[in-house]
Amino acid sequence: MSLRHALLAALSQGEASGYELAKRFDVAVADYWTATPQQLYRDLERLERDGLVEARVVEQTRRPNKRVFTMTEKGLDELRAFGRRPSKPPAMRDELLVKLQAADRTGEPATLVEAARARETRSREKLARYDQLRDRLLDGRSEDEYLRDSDEVGPYLTLMAGRMYEQLNIRWAATVIETLTRRQKAQPEAE
Repeated sequence: MSLRHALLAALSQGEASGYELAKRFDVAVADYWTATPQQLYRDLERLERDGLVEARVVEQTRRPNKRVFTMTEKGLDELRAFGRRPSKPPAMRDELLVKLQAADRTGEPATLVEAARARETRSREKLARYDQLRDRLLDGRSEDEYLRDSDEVGPYLTLMAGRMYEQLNIRWAATVIETLTRRQKAQPEAE
């Protein structure tokens, strides 16, 4: 997958300026595909050059004019072709896991406990944001009602994956903290 497909997926929600896309990307896509604003704008220009999006200028009175992007039929075809391709298994790159792999040799359990606490805190914060987004999407409906009646379920299914991922991170971090703390207490103090 490339950033272009993530941008096309974000544009499938409707036209947006580069700034609006960056915000939309931040809320809906950034948790499974990261990119800097510079990368977003660079890829938007490539998408436009390749005929996958069109841009129009919107004049504003108290702000600089802005460019608003819309996916073209060719862009939709590209997104459809991407959707038909088999997905590659996700690749995990996690610095904390590398450190934990070497935990028995490095002798730094307190540092690893702090790293796990930081992971747990970040995951709780992200889960709270996801819960707010879920409440906005559901708008008083039950999850079953939303999934049955909504015109678009993709964003909700993606949100569910993010929520489950953060819930798993919270449980995992708690296990790491408990295990390392227990082992640290059980070891005799060095003289």
